[in-house]
Amino acid sequence: MIAGGGPAGAVLALLLARSGVPVTLLEKHADFLRDFRGDTIHPSTLEVLDELGLAGEFHRLPHRKARRMSIRTDDAEIPLADLSGLGSRYPYIAFVPQWDFLNLVTTAAARHPGFRLIMNAEVTGVIREGGAVRGVRYRDTSGGISDDGSGRASQEHEIRATLTVAADGRHSDVRRAAGLVPVEHGAPMDVVWFRLPREPGDTGETFLRVSSGHLMVAINRESYWQLAYVIPKGGFEDLKGRGVEALREPVARMLPFLAGRVHLIEDFGDVSVLSVALNRLRRWYRPGLLVIGDAAHAMSPVFGVGINLAVQDAVAAANLLAGPLLAGGQIPQSLLARVQRRRTPPTVITQFAQRVVQNRLIRPALHGVAEPVRFPRDVSRLPVVAPLVRRFIGLGVRPEHVRTPVASARP
Repeated sequence: MIAGGGPAGAVLALLLARSGVPVTLLEKHADFLRDFRGDTIHPSTLEVLDELGLAGEFHRLPHRKARRMSIRTDDAEIPLADLSGLGSRYPYIAFVPQWDFLNLVTTAAARHPGFRLIMNAEVTGVIREGGAVRGVRYRDTSGGISDDGSGRASQEHEIRATLTVAADGRHSDVRRAAGLVPVEHGAPMDVVWFRLPREPGDTGETFLRVSSGHLMVAINRESYWQLAYVIPKGGFEDLKGRGVEALREPVARMLPFLAGRVHLIEDFGDVSVLSVALNRLRRWYRPGLLVIGDAAHAMSPVFGVGINLAVQDAVAAANLLAGPLLAGGQIPQSLLARVQRRRTPPTVITQFAQRVVQNRLIRPALHGVAEPVRFPRDVSRLPVVAPLVRRFIGLGVRPEHVRTPVASARP
């Protein structure tokens, strides 16, 4: 049983169902359609989709490929990484709405007879027997119309499982119910997301804009710009208190080509706020329970690798667990510990790199340091450094590959 229909839970469910393991996936919401979720699919994840035979379906989804990343300061544009030399079949980052990615993965999982997806299923607790987790309690709206006719009535359910996997995000209900608390490593910022229309003549690049006191990420989404304005941690209420012009003004100043469009940000109802967290569990498992993805390690948005770390966790977990789950019987803690041992180094190294960027670039920039980092003129061409940056961004640390067996699927 897997709680959480995000990238980690959906991919793990697909891999297990594809191997013939009966698996139930619980998703808290009625659909996957939520705006401003992570939507960067890196080469490491594209290679996993290729190994699953889903690369063709994925590339038929509306998406945009980004092969180059750059940083724009007040004075220059600095190429950061060029993925065209990565040596992967997919030398680019694909920007695709996360709901399209999740629908693709769960649709593929539904082709296998052992897969079951339950939407609107909110976990309320874990089932413990003999010191082990043996499933979860959840509620949904299957109870029909409420007695007062005001809406759907919730109904409580139990689902028991040999193994429960918590993949329900950084605010994991399962993790909380199991009494697991992550260690916080801190983040100096939050992110205000919003969008503005694109027009003919706009640049086609996706880039980071850095200026004294301000940072912004601009993502080309073809018909619109998805924009992330970085603010000091906990600073959204102060921004709101100064009025919407306090958001419009730095956008227009840092991105002059958008100056004539910032009036389309009518009020703060047009934005979404991400409270950035950087943390991880000391221990990702208990008897009968495994925690993966953001539930095990919330990632900073730096490098945009959250989805890809979650998918790599899922692949590693499936590679180690599919066989024993097919064989039946209980899953020993030693096997769950192997999943954590395999995925901890990539998590620790990636979070360390994120903390360096947060402390050396983001924190000084937000505090008005005019030149927070003295960049070379072209990072993407530096010997030794360029290949390392390219591989780190594109494939990450210890990319996983699908090793699970394949059972028959529905026609």
